[in-house]
Amino acid sequence: MTQEELSKLKIDKRPAVMLPGRNYRKILLAVIILAVAGGGLYASRSLFSPVVEVEVATASLVYPSQTFTLLNASGYVVAQRKAAVASKATGRLEWLGVEEGSRVKSGELLARLDNRDLVAGRDQAAAALVTSRTALDGAKAEFHDATLSYNRQKDLISQGITARADFDIAEARYHRALAAVAGATSSIKGAEAALSVAEVAIEQTRIRAPFDGVVLTKNADVGDIVTPLGAAANAKAAVVTLADMESLMVETDVAEANLEKVTVGQSCEILLDAFPTTRFRGLVHTIVPTADRSKATVMVKVRFVERDHRILPEMSAKVAFLERPVKAEEQKPRTALKPAAVASRDGRSVVFKVTGNRVVESPVRLGALFGELQEVTSGIKAGEKVVLKPLEKLSNDSRIKLMDN
Repeated sequence: MTQEELSKLKIDKRPAVMLPGRNYRKILLAVIILAVAGGGLYASRSLFSPVVEVEVATASLVYPSQTFTLLNASGYVVAQRKAAVASKATGRLEWLGVEEGSRVKSGELLARLDNRDLVAGRDQAAAALVTSRTALDGAKAEFHDATLSYNRQKDLISQGITARADFDIAEARYHRALAAVAGATSSIKGAEAALSVAEVAIEQTRIRAPFDGVVLTKNADVGDIVTPLGAAANAKAAVVTLADMESLMVETDVAEANLEKVTVGQSCEILLDAFPTTRFRGLVHTIVPTADRSKATVMVKVRFVERDHRILPEMSAKVAFLERPVKAEEQKPRTALKPAAVASRDGRSVVFKVTGNRVVESPVRLGALFGELQEVTSGIKAGEKVVLKPLEKLSNDSRIKLMDN
């Protein structure tokens, strides 16, 4: 190789320039490798992180009144005024204008029996009354004429002009006419009484509401035979059962040993099983002055302070007898949990919410204490589960296992 050829053999020290397409592919490949490595690292950490066995608790709604409740008792809502509405007459039910749940007013027509025979009897009594009144008019006319004749004969006999026999005849006619008027008047009274009886009999076939209330049950249908006592075969006595919803009270049994904690007029809170999130204000209405020896209890009746259309007879109820009335700000429920479920992290109060087999650290704001429970004003809702212990072994996203009870 000549000197000239050797001089051409030089190393190019300029930086290599890569094509744009190849550079992009290399960068993308590096990113994918890093992502796979990071995911594998996270998966290995998740799979091999220790599982903490924990005990959990549930955040619940509590009422401030629970801290000054003296006594709890259970019972049922009972209508103090209730009636099985029936008819005093016997007949076939011809019309029924109500059903279960119908609200009725006092005196409102609920049902009607077939009363065509009674209507005919009433019409007959009305006609007899007209006849009696006509007879009275005739008797009065006869009495008027007899009175004129009697007075004339009396003047003539005093003058000695007429015979004694004619005077006696006029006098007798006068007394007969007077008696006829009295008899016709009495007949009218009898006819009026007979008409009243017929009208009462017809009214007894009309079944009316004895008071304002709500129909609880319908015991008969159109076409059924209704009797006052239901003695006949397949006959019905009560057509409907009616309750006065304004008279609803909770009847509860209080043990004799706790009776000293209950007084008439005492404030209460009523919880109905049908509405577990609503508490109704109540007052002790009366303590029934007799005990049940078999149960060693005394019945206490608690009335509702406010009426609510949702409250129905025979609903199950629980009554809390309170030490004092509930204040306005104490009527709303609060979210609370056991104080042991709250941990301190970096000067903050936190709880560990349970989500599947892991926990999530959640900051909370604490309120007042309600007995053995701690109020939580934010950060958790009623019904959510939180770890009770051991909190010192947990951190955000820790794997957990529930303790066996």
